[in-house]
Amino acid sequence: MYLNDQYNKWKESTLKKSLEKFKERKERFETSAGVEVPRVALPKDEDKDYEAKLGFPGEYPYTRGVQPTMYRSRFWTMRQYAGFSTAEESNKRYRYLLAQGQTGLSVAFDLPTQIGYDADDPIAAGEVGKVGVSISSIHDMLQLYDQIPLDKVSTSMTINAPAGVLLAMYIAVAKRQGADMRQLRGTIQNDILKEYVARGTYIFPPTPSMRLITDIFSFCAKEVPYWNTISISGYHIREAGSTAVQEVAFTLANGIAYVEAALAADLNIDDFAGQLSFFFNAHNNLLEEVAKFRAARRMWARIMRERFKAQKPASWQMRFHTQTAGSTLTAQQPENNVARVTLQALSAVLGGTQSLHTNSMDEALWLPTEKSVRVALRTQQIIAYESGVADSVDPLAGSYLIEHLTDEIEKGALEYIARIDEMGGALQSIERGYMQNEIQNAAYAVQQEIERKEQIMVGVNQFQVDEVLTLERLQVDPSIELAARERLRKLREGRNQELVDQLLGNLVKAANGNENLMPLFIECVENDITLGEICNTLRGVWGEYVAQGF
Repeated sequence: MYLNDQYNKWKESTLKKSLEKFKERKERFETSAGVEVPRVALPKDEDKDYEAKLGFPGEYPYTRGVQPTMYRSRFWTMRQYAGFSTAEESNKRYRYLLAQGQTGLSVAFDLPTQIGYDADDPIAAGEVGKVGVSISSIHDMLQLYDQIPLDKVSTSMTINAPAGVLLAMYIAVAKRQGADMRQLRGTIQNDILKEYVARGTYIFPPTPSMRLITDIFSFCAKEVPYWNTISISGYHIREAGSTAVQEVAFTLANGIAYVEAALAADLNIDDFAGQLSFFFNAHNNLLEEVAKFRAARRMWARIMRERFKAQKPASWQMRFHTQTAGSTLTAQQPENNVARVTLQALSAVLGGTQSLHTNSMDEALWLPTEKSVRVALRTQQIIAYESGVADSVDPLAGSYLIEHLTDEIEKGALEYIARIDEMGGALQSIERGYMQNEIQNAAYAVQQEIERKEQIMVGVNQFQVDEVLTLERLQVDPSIELAARERLRKLREGRNQELVDQLLGNLVKAANGNENLMPLFIECVENDITLGEICNTLRGVWGEYVAQGF
């Protein structure tokens, strides 16, 4: 009876408030046989651990989801990661995806942009537009979002070291469109710690890098309240070879470090915590992945409430984006990747993700074509509209195996976090090479299993065929680099150089001081100062990070 009483309280409070804001998609959800699907399934017998471990959707500890009705009211955001060549070409791809039913944008930047260089910098030679879109100035950003109203579309930008500058460009474009900055919705990745651990697109040393992040926290809390100021990423940790337990542990340890840095900068936890978001990998072991998402959500709720004493429920909620696992895609028999991606996407939905990117079948070979991107998007839409898994909240809850795996992942991750705390925190463990070595050892172990055929990769170490690839290929025209250089030459010739010099001088002073850099970034980009010029100015003040050998 106790559980029934708690369920009725949840219905009359949390659920009722939610339904007043977001009606469910149907009056009645049922199977093809006409069996009604309950909003949330509960155990038949009393379970003394139920409330502490699972609770109800939309309530602490959020094991069963951060929203009371989850996908019964709204599907996850279908956010396909895209960007290549020029801003004009990427803009065409974005508008194509929106026309195909995508519900949010996700921007991939090329390597020079990711590490703060303009397209005409010698270090950018041969890399412009190759693995993402090339953005050097506000004019590129204006073209990137041409005919896309930024106050109507949610945008995610995978950018880290220069995240503040790209966010400044986005805000400047929105202002030129006439949009209210306070209504903008989206996410910047802005997660520098995982760059030191697993990805490598860092620029500055840790201390000024963390300062840039807390400046963004503070600015957005006041000026862009619906923007997710960071996407704390386990995705790249998993892509580098970690286990599911390590992915959760190292991601949350990095999250703890960001919270501590913000508190050290005198920010109030409940002012910024609701704008933190996460980014996870969806790997091949479907049941382990479902349990991983549930465990991470529960752990973060407890960390925020018990460790950091956050008071607002929004501060306890882990909201996360998921991307299917690029590292599992195979160049051999690439059509098989559609099946892999489907299983991975299904795990993310069953685990309660807020947004999702599904990889394209040809990404192990080259940048995805329009057709392969469409198939990837259709995979999400089939799960949403045809599978029935979105009709009940946390549909696998109560499975003996799922709950066992959830508990075991939490236990293993907490043990890692305790060891990291003993070292002094995430940054200290990174500087000692601890996280990196743990990931490398896990990756090596898996590779050995594949080579010994203890782990089967279909089409790679078993079930091979002789094949000739007939897939359409997307190629980036190398002439775009010359065109980008010419655009930058004209931009520099036509701007007010005296004002540029003054603003860059102000940037040097601000970087040496402690004022928030975001307003100055916005002023710089609005006056045609480029990404590379801003980042090179900061390099002159702060220097560059050099990775240590371990």
